[in-house]
Amino acid sequence: MPELPEVETTRRGIAPHLDGQRLTGAVVRQPRLRYPVTKHLGAVVRGRTVLRTGRRGKYLLLETDGGSLLLHLGMSGSLRVLPARTPPGPHDHLDLLFGSSCLRLRDPRRFGLVLWTTDPVLEHPLLAKLGPEPLSPEFSADYLHHASRHRRTSVKQLIMDSHVVVGVGNIYASEALFRAGILPVRQAGRVSMDRYVRLVEAIQEVLASAIRQGGTTLRDFVREDGNPGYFRNELMVYGRSGDPCPTCGTPVRQRVLGQRSTFYCVRCQH
Repeated sequence: MPELPEVETTRRGIAPHLDGQRLTGAVVRQPRLRYPVTKHLGAVVRGRTVLRTGRRGKYLLLETDGGSLLLHLGMSGSLRVLPARTPPGPHDHLDLLFGSSCLRLRDPRRFGLVLWTTDPVLEHPLLAKLGPEPLSPEFSADYLHHASRHRRTSVKQLIMDSHVVVGVGNIYASEALFRAGILPVRQAGRVSMDRYVRLVEAIQEVLASAIRQGGTTLRDFVREDGNPGYFRNELMVYGRSGDPCPTCGTPVRQRVLGQRSTFYCVRCQH
């Protein structure tokens, strides 16, 4: 599933093409995504000017002079800027039209969404209760330590809870916990303040590095220019079960935690 670095990479890629552009319509080939696409989307967006292409967690926000579009890439989605006449593929479900170009949503598994709202976008029910952005000043060791108190959940599940902090998905949670030397299954409420300092630093370092590399492509994700994300080359433990730990040489282990595959080193993480 595209996580925060992939979504931010997409935002940075499409923003120069969209910001300031006047939308001329939309072509909806498949309205049945995770939620039904807003009815008559072409008529709704026609004539609207995109003021800003933003992001909140894993949601992209196209803010216009008359409302906002919320887009989510789901499990397998991607967005590309293409000439409007480019023939669509079988999984190209929607085009937003501007000038002679379009923003095309490809979503093989159809778990994405495209919704229009005229309410303040950050008050939308999908966004209103999200935690702070992990790269913002609001996300600190003090904040995370306080949020963890009296919690019996694992520390990995804590940092993947979007009500605690947004966008730290499975790949980056495993990588950050490895860099911080914290065992993923450790109870969140028993992690010390000093270790949360290291964990917050590790989360921010991993996410920033992944954004610089254009995200991580394991299967479906491609950037707006069709290229993959290259952070896969820097993964230390994720997807490397049985490989030697890059620090100590102990074989990396894998287990299921919260229905997600988790990778860790029993010697370096405790």
